[in-house]
Amino acid sequence: MTPAEPVPADHPAVEARDLVKSFALGTTTLQVIAGVSFTLAAGETVAITGPSGSGKSTLLHILGTLDRPTAGELRLDGADPFALPERALARLRNERIGFVFQDHHLLPQYTVLENVLLPALAFGRVDGAREERARALLSRVGLDARAAHRPAELSGGERQRAAIARSLLLAPRLLLCDEPTGQLDARSTTAIVDLLLELHREGGLAGAPPPVLVVVTHNAAVASRLGRRFELVEGRCSEA
Repeated sequence: MTPAEPVPADHPAVEARDLVKSFALGTTTLQVIAGVSFTLAAGETVAITGPSGSGKSTLLHILGTLDRPTAGELRLDGADPFALPERALARLRNERIGFVFQDHHLLPQYTVLENVLLPALAFGRVDGAREERARALLSRVGLDARAAHRPAELSGGERQRAAIARSLLLAPRLLLCDEPTGQLDARSTTAIVDLLLELHREGGLAGAPPPVLVVVTHNAAVASRLGRRFELVEGRCSEA
């Protein structure tokens, strides 16, 4: 599967098969992910919970193709993304996977609008349709009046809303969120989760089916709002 190919309809959106991730520490080996397997259908919402150090972020990075498993297999829409050449993998990651991190990762030198448009700049130029979509997303997250502002002029909740808009610009098939409310107060947390779920149902304003939404969180109230819940303990995954 290449980024330009149509998405197969007869495969789960995400398949994890006995995923293992280990790191060498001198003469010892630390196993962070220990044989994780699950299947996610298009449009599902999933929370990944567990204590600190249990492998949640590592698993998310593998699902997002930011890191390769030591063993096991990941399939996205029926194909192995790690079989692609590095540039093709980077393009697939850019076009089909959206990321929202605890730290918004907005570039301080660019405006909010320019930050939202960054995924479109990675492999091409921004055209009128992309800019129109970016502005529509900013309007949807309540930041249309902030489009020309720099990130430093925004509150923490506003910066995270801008990051959500950016993650949805290219209508990804998979939306991965790593502690997206970890630095927010209770009120902002509720607002961000409301927004994520609303945009997920709307397909990110793309007129496309909703993506798979995976949220890593320590917050039980956040986890309770997702359709499924996986718990990681010492690298092993079980469905709660």
